[in-house]
Amino acid sequence: MNIKKHIASLYLIICLLFAIDTKAQESETPFADSWEFIGIAVEEPGYTIWGTSPIMGDDGKIHLFVARWPKEQKVDPGWRTHSEIAHYVGNTPEGPFQFVDVALKGNTDNKDAWDRYAPHNPTIHKVGDKYVLLYIANTGMDKHPANQCIGMATSKSLNGPWKKVGKDGLILHPPKNKKYWNYNASNGVNNPAFLQHPNGGFYLYFKSERARMGLAVAENLEGPYVQMPFPVTTNNTNIEDGYAFMHNDKFMLLTTDNHGMIESGGGILWESTDGIHFNRHQKAYHRINHYHPVDQRKVTVFYGGQGNKYSKIERPQVLLIDGKPRYLYGASGTNIYGGSSTVSYVLKFKEQ
Repeated sequence: MNIKKHIASLYLIICLLFAIDTKAQESETPFADSWEFIGIAVEEPGYTIWGTSPIMGDDGKIHLFVARWPKEQKVDPGWRTHSEIAHYVGNTPEGPFQFVDVALKGNTDNKDAWDRYAPHNPTIHKVGDKYVLLYIANTGMDKHPANQCIGMATSKSLNGPWKKVGKDGLILHPPKNKKYWNYNASNGVNNPAFLQHPNGGFYLYFKSERARMGLAVAENLEGPYVQMPFPVTTNNTNIEDGYAFMHNDKFMLLTTDNHGMIESGGGILWESTDGIHFNRHQKAYHRINHYHPVDQRKVTVFYGGQGNKYSKIERPQVLLIDGKPRYLYGASGTNIYGGSSTVSYVLKFKEQ
């Protein structure tokens, strides 16, 4: 057979395969466009509502662990001084959700406790037969925010009781090595994102100096967690509030984009093949205004000067069902319905 015909046929097959692959890639909806705004997840009279972390319980219900504090305390410094972690339950991911109990409060009886004040920004996971609740707390306003650290509590039941791991629950504090990127960090270590590595061990992501994301690694769930000496994200503008998960065999880290690395008020989805170097990123979600009509003149603004221009989601947390992202829950400094207190919102991931 003619060699030229062979080459021509092979070239045609390659072109067709490339065209099919390209068409498949083009047909895949961008991650940020895959969300559908549902509405309010948690609204609690008398309380400011913030970080809202979801999990499906053994009872088939959706349990939310929520940072909240009395409304008479301003958003800031209320989150630093009066936050507690409350537990809500709903029959479906879209709610409604009802208050059940308070999972964690500040250890105010112990003046030397690392978590004397304001357990905040929880993230909830299940490892084996244990539920794992991670959170931040601090020793008081005199050294805040540099005194922020990360703690862990575990329970056999989402209804508690919650037992702090180790001596006092502390699993990560700012490094003491002067060569580390976040030595003497002005904002400590905060806002944990947790991932059980597919090959074993545990990854604990966190925000620290210049609002970049760092990583600490442990062989065992309760630690010790050893911090890597470098940040894992490449941002030059502030990001925060990470949530870690696996998606299409890649390590994903979903963060806010408060200062416009892509779009102020949106989110960033960082991607990594090893969970250590997050060099690729795309928009994770848009401002609320993109998904839902919002009359900014009627929005109640509690926190964030941009609230009169657009409404955004902070501290995004993802509900994974069968290992796939299905819902996103997020806090906000604005109530788009004009209510008298902050709420957390829920978005649904559209099937592709």
